[in-house]
Amino acid sequence: MSRRPSPAPAAPRPRSRFAVAVVAAVVVVGAAAWWWVRTPPFTLAVNPNRNVLLVSIDTLRADALGAYGGRATTPNLDRLAAHGARFDFAHSHAVVTLVSHASILTGRYPYEHGIRDNSGYRLPPTEPTVATLLKKQGFATGAFTGGFPLDHRFGLNVGFDLYDDHLNQAVAESSDRERRADLVVASALDWIGKQSGKWFAFVHVYDPHAPYQPPGEWATRFAADPYFGEVSWTDSALGVLFDKLASQPRPTLIIVTGDHGESLGEHGELTHSLFAYESTLHVPLIVSEAAGAHAPGSAGAPPVKGVAIESPVRHVDILPTLLDAVAAPIDPTLPGLSLRGVIAAGGGPDRPSYFEAMTSAVTRGWAPLRGVLVGREKYIDLPITELYDLTTDPEETTNVVTVRMDRAQVLLNILKGFNVAPPGRPQEETTDTIERLRSLGYIGGGSAVVREKYTDEDDPKRLVELEQTMHRASEAYQGGRPDDAAALYRSVITKRPDMEDAYRQLAFLYWREGRQADAVATLESALRAGVTQSEVRIKLGQYLAESGEAEKAIALLQSFAADDPDALIALGNAYELAGRPAEAIRTFKHLIGVDPQNGLGYQNLGITELRQKDDVNAEASLRRAIEVDPGLSGAYTALGVVLANTGRSNDAIAMWQHAITLDPTDLNALFNLTKTLAEMGRIDDARPYGDRFIASAPPGLQDDVATIRKLLGKIERPSL
Repeated sequence: MSRRPSPAPAAPRPRSRFAVAVVAAVVVVGAAAWWWVRTPPFTLAVNPNRNVLLVSIDTLRADALGAYGGRATTPNLDRLAAHGARFDFAHSHAVVTLVSHASILTGRYPYEHGIRDNSGYRLPPTEPTVATLLKKQGFATGAFTGGFPLDHRFGLNVGFDLYDDHLNQAVAESSDRERRADLVVASALDWIGKQSGKWFAFVHVYDPHAPYQPPGEWATRFAADPYFGEVSWTDSALGVLFDKLASQPRPTLIIVTGDHGESLGEHGELTHSLFAYESTLHVPLIVSEAAGAHAPGSAGAPPVKGVAIESPVRHVDILPTLLDAVAAPIDPTLPGLSLRGVIAAGGGPDRPSYFEAMTSAVTRGWAPLRGVLVGREKYIDLPITELYDLTTDPEETTNVVTVRMDRAQVLLNILKGFNVAPPGRPQEETTDTIERLRSLGYIGGGSAVVREKYTDEDDPKRLVELEQTMHRASEAYQGGRPDDAAALYRSVITKRPDMEDAYRQLAFLYWREGRQADAVATLESALRAGVTQSEVRIKLGQYLAESGEAEKAIALLQSFAADDPDALIALGNAYELAGRPAEAIRTFKHLIGVDPQNGLGYQNLGITELRQKDDVNAEASLRRAIEVDPGLSGAYTALGVVLANTGRSNDAIAMWQHAITLDPTDLNALFNLTKTLAEMGRIDDARPYGDRFIASAPPGLQDDVATIRKLLGKIERPSL
C-alpha cells in the first residue's frame, strides 16, 4: 500500500579585539613631481538616477571581516571598504534579527516601530520603510531573504514589489528555516536582470548564524573556526552579486551591514539575544558604489581611496543616508541623520545610541536590558547596572559603575531621554512560527508579563547558566545522547519552573524517541505549573491526537481554537484521526476563511477530501495550496496521488519528483515514485528512489520497505 501523507502541520574560539591601524605614508617628491595626482577619497554624491543595494549579513561581528582586522577571508567586502567608507564604530539597536532589521528598514528605534523580539510582534502596515519611500521615487523594489525571522508574516514586506522569502527552495536539511547565500544571490540577480529602470534591492544572507556549517572548502579551511568559515563563504557568495553590478546601466549605491554580532562564548553567551555587549552590538557598516557600464566617467575613471571613520554611527542613520543619496525627502522626525557629510569630512559628532535586548524579558520574565552609548562610554540598565569605558576596556571586562557614579548618572539621564517604558506584551504566536524560530536557536513563544520592578535574581547575568544548560542539552541531543539532554532540560525546569521552552524541548525529545506518554506528561505538567501559552496546548493536542487519544485532543483544542490558524490545523487533524472527516473538512474551511493565504490549510483540506475519494475537490484544494505556498512538498505529493488515481501517471511522477526536490526525505513521494515507475516497467528509473526510501525508512515502515524491495511484485493503485 502507498505511504499516506499525514495531514500534520508543517509542523568557539575566543576572538581577539581588532585594531584598525592608521599608517602614515610619507611621500617624497622631487621637483619633477608636478604631474603626480592624488587618488581622491570616496565621497557620496547625490544622484537620483542610481540603483540602491542594501545588504544585511546576519550575525556578523565587525571584527570578523578582513577590512576590520578579522580572521575571515573576505576579499569582496574588503574591496568595497577599500574604495568606499568603512565605519569602525557602528552599532545596532537590538541583538536579534527581526528587531534589528525593522530598525534598519524604518530608521526607527525598537520602541518606535514596536517590534521587540523575533516573535509576537508585527510591523504595522502603515509604518514607512525604505521600500515604501523609494517606491514613491520611482524605484522598483525587491527583497531577497535568507532566514525565517524575516518571513513576510512579520510585516517587513510592505512596499516591496517582490518579497522573496521562499526558503523551501533551499537545501533539505534547513528547508523551512534558511537558504544559502548563493541561492539568495541567484534570486536577487534574476530579479535585477529583469529591471529596466532604477531599482532598490534588499539582500539578506543568513549563513553566519548558528549552527556554523560552512560548505565545501570553507569547512576544511576553517575547521577550527567554523563561524569564520561561514563569514568567508558568505563573502564569496556575495562577490558574484557585486561583480554583476558593473554591467548595470547606472551606478549602484551599496550599503553593507550586519544586523547584530555573535558572542562566541564571551561573557558566558554562546550566540546572541541575551546580552548586548560589543560582541553582539558592534557591527560593520560599509558604504560604497559600483559604477555602472554607462555611468559617466566609468570607463578608465581613476579609483577612489577608501575612508575609515571612527565617529560613532548607528543603524538608524542608514535610512536617512540612503534617502539623501538619491535626493529623496527625509522625514524630520527620524532619529537618525544622513552620513553623507560625515563621509565627506572623514568624521562627525558623537551621536548617542539606544540599544536593547528584550527577548528574555518578553518570553521568560527576566529583567529587560536597555542601554545607551555616548562616545566610547557604554551604560547598561539592569538590576545589576554596568558602565564600561570602551576606549580603555573594549572587551568590557571591568564594570566601573561603582567608581564613576557621576558618569553613570549622566548616562542614565541620557537613556531616560529615550522611551524606556516596558515593551508591549507580545501577541501569542503560531506554533509553526515558534517551531521554526526555535530550530534556529531563538527562544520565542512566551508571553511573560513585563514588570515595573526586578531584582538582582532576575538579571540575565545571574541566569545565563540556565541559557548555557539549554545549549548543552541541545548539543547532547544532536550528538546522540538523548538521556543526557533530557536530564539537562529537567534540571532547568526544576530551577525555573516557568521556562516554557524547556518543557517544549523536553516533550519534543521524548516524542522523537518514541516516548509518547512522557511527551504528553511533560506538557501536562507545564500546564499545571502555569505555563499556559497556546503553543503548549496546541502541541499537547497534536501529541494526544497522534498517540491514539484524538477525542481528548479534540476536547482540549475546541476549548480555545477560535480563529487561531495553528490550533485549527491541529483540531482538523484530530477530527481526521478520530474518524470524523466532515468535521475535519469544516474546520479546515473555517481556517481558510480566517487566513485565505494559509497554504497548509488548503493542503490538509485536500488530503482529507482525497481520503474521502473526492478527487475533483481534492485536486482543486491541493493546486490552491501550491499556488499559495510553492514550498509545500506534501501538497505536491498528495496531488500526485490524485493525478495517479485519475489516469495521469506521468503528471503524477512529475509532482512526486518536484516534492523530493523540495524535501528529499519525503518518504511518501519516494514510495509512490518507486511503485509507479516499477509498475510502468521503468525499473532503472525506480531504483534510485527505492534505494533512498529503504535507506531513510524508520523501523515502523518495514512492510513498505519489503514492498519496495520486490519492485516487480503486484503494485496497488496509489492511495491515501
